[in-house]
Amino acid sequence: MSYHISRRATFRLAAALLACCVGLSAQAQSIWPTAKPITLIVPFSAGGNVDVTARLVGQKLAERLKQSVIIENLGGASGTVGVEKAVKSAPDGYTLVLGADSPVAIAKLVNPAAVRYDGLKDLAPVGLVTTAPMVIVARPGLAANNLADVIRLAKEKPGQLSYATSGVGTVLHLAMELVKEQSKTYMVHVPYRGGAQIVTDVIGNQVDLAMVVSVTATPHIQGKRLKGIAVTEAHRLPSLPDLPAVAETAGFKDFDMVSWTGLFAPAQTPPAIVERLNRELMEVLRSDEVRNKLAEGGATAGSGSAVNFSRFVQKEQARYAAIVKAANIRD
Repeated sequence: MSYHISRRATFRLAAALLACCVGLSAQAQSIWPTAKPITLIVPFSAGGNVDVTARLVGQKLAERLKQSVIIENLGGASGTVGVEKAVKSAPDGYTLVLGADSPVAIAKLVNPAAVRYDGLKDLAPVGLVTTAPMVIVARPGLAANNLADVIRLAKEKPGQLSYATSGVGTVLHLAMELVKEQSKTYMVHVPYRGGAQIVTDVIGNQVDLAMVVSVTATPHIQGKRLKGIAVTEAHRLPSLPDLPAVAETAGFKDFDMVSWTGLFAPAQTPPAIVERLNRELMEVLRSDEVRNKLAEGGATAGSGSAVNFSRFVQKEQARYAAIVKAANIRD
């Protein structure tokens, strides 16, 4: 008899605790975001493309939410330091991170021992903020004017062509590895710490090729300082209408790869807060002012629900995992 009484008492206690937790959660959601300013972590240094995007979007979100959005630049370890801080933050809607492809969906694939979070499990996707194509560029003296020429050279001289990216395990690195895989060629990867030095060295004929973001490549191609080889997106860039897409080259049908950024909250953030953030973010990204400013930086404004963004990240990571495995990429 005592067993049954004890069990009933346990059930009552559990129900009371659950009701208490639900009540506290509902209370937190009802006052969000009025309790305090929102911190938006940027996992890269100030002044870069991700930082500029975060400040633009953060300002507009603040106006819509009627609450301050404070930008916190926390660079280090290719973006993983900032993302890890977001993962460890309270899931109350007051800490967000503008995550990017590499630290969110690639880093753990190439360095599982050092990356102490799982981008798919430890973050709550809020919404896709930007997508941007990448561009293959070549040094002025390289005897290649298009991707077919590059592939021919690479096959004639295996391992003699070099290409630069902004680091091992970045989306730029993976995009070039996919080009190599699909063309069955071997080129030597030269990882750098940033895009500025890459451009200098390619212009100076010290590196044969590079994979860079479109906003970096465009002015140098237009100024004839670099040769434009191909753009990774499925269609040509309006700013470089004469530059073919990779997919236009034989053997690369349907090739389409972009870099991206997205807004994330810590896992377990209440769904109502995630949904509100998504609604406000999409309104921000629909404005002509924001879309035009993003376009000036070579990016396209994102769209879609939090659920759709979650599916997008899952699909991207599955694709990255296949490239990492095929190329045996390790950091």
